[in-house]
Amino acid sequence: MRLFKLLSVGCLSLLSLAIQAQTLNGLYQVREPVGSQAPEERNQASQRALETLVLRLTGDPKALQSPGLAEVRKDPQQIISQYGYDAGPPESLQVDFDPVSTDRALRGAGLALWGSNRPAILGWWLNDATDGSNLVGDGQAAAEPLRRAAQHRGLPLRLPLADLDEQIVATAKNLEGSDASPLRAVSERYGADALLAVHAHEEGGQWQAKWRLWLGEQKDQGTAQGANPAELADAVLLAVSERLAPRFAAKPGVSSEQLLEVQGMNLERYAALTHLLEPFGGRPLSVDGDRIVYQVNGSAEQLRAQLGLAKLQEIPAGEGVPVVASAPAPVPGAAAPVAPAAPTAQLRFRW
Repeated sequence: MRLFKLLSVGCLSLLSLAIQAQTLNGLYQVREPVGSQAPEERNQASQRALETLVLRLTGDPKALQSPGLAEVRKDPQQIISQYGYDAGPPESLQVDFDPVSTDRALRGAGLALWGSNRPAILGWWLNDATDGSNLVGDGQAAAEPLRRAAQHRGLPLRLPLADLDEQIVATAKNLEGSDASPLRAVSERYGADALLAVHAHEEGGQWQAKWRLWLGEQKDQGTAQGANPAELADAVLLAVSERLAPRFAAKPGVSSEQLLEVQGMNLERYAALTHLLEPFGGRPLSVDGDRIVYQVNGSAEQLRAQLGLAKLQEIPAGEGVPVVASAPAPVPGAAAPVAPAAPTAQLRFRW
C-alpha cells in the first residue's frame, strides 16, 4: 500500500524538486542554414540536419557512417515528420525528426543514445578584442551565438549575469587555470551541474579559444577555432558534447540489468528520481521506510554519472546494509511460512 501511495502521489510533484539536470526541449528539431528554398538546397540541408541530429544524440562523430544507418542516410525522409523555413537571419531549414522512428533506427544500428535529461552547463565566456575584454552575460547580444550553438549541439547552456563581481573573478587567468575554485564560488547561485570556462580571441582573421570543462571531479580541456564568433561557439560546444556523451549514453545490449537502492526518499525526491532514471527504464520494486529499490538497465558508470546530476552520494559497500531479522521458530505440525527474499541492490545511494 505504501508503494502504491508513493507512486500515485509522487507524480504530482515531478518538477517541484530543484535538480540541476535539465530536460532539453527541441532535441529532435534541427535548424540548418540555407541559401534558398530550392529542392536541391533542401535535400542538402536535410542531410546536414541528419548528421547534426545523430551527433547530438550519440556524441559520436562516426555514428552516422554505421552500416545500420545506410537506409536512413539514403533517405532521411523516413524519420522526418515535417519541414519548415525560418526567415532568420540567417535563413534556415527547420527539420523536425520523429523521436520514436529516430530512436528505433539508432538503436537498431547498435548505437549508444544520450537522452533528453542532460547536465546544465554554466558558461563563463570571455572574448578578447582590440577594444578590451568582455565577459558574455545573459542579457548581451554576444550571448545569442552561444545560445544558438548550444541548441544546435543539444546542450542546456546557462550564462551568468556578468555583473561587476563576476567580471572581477572571470579573468583570463582564472578561465585558463586548472583550479576551478574561484569560478565555483561565483557559480553557486546558478545551480548548474557543470562549469565551462572559455577564453576566446581573434588572431589573423580567425577566432580561437581555449576551453575547460568541470563536471563534478572530472575535468576536460581543449582548443577550438572558427571563422567568426558563431562558428567558434559551435566548435566549442560540439567538443563539449562529444566529451560528455560517453558518460551518459546507453548502448543497447551492453547495459546490464541491476538493482539500485536509494535512501532518504520522500514524495518530491521520488518524482524527480523517476524522471532521472527514465533512460535506464527505472522500475520501483520495493519500499521500506525512506528506502526504495529500483530495477534499472545501465552500467554502473552511467548510473553514477546520472545520479550525480541530482547530487546523490554513493554509499560505500557494506555501510548501513539493512539487517534481515531471523525467522521465528516453526510451530510443530504447521507449514513453514515462505517469505519473499528482500532484493539486494548492487548500487546504493542516498540523498
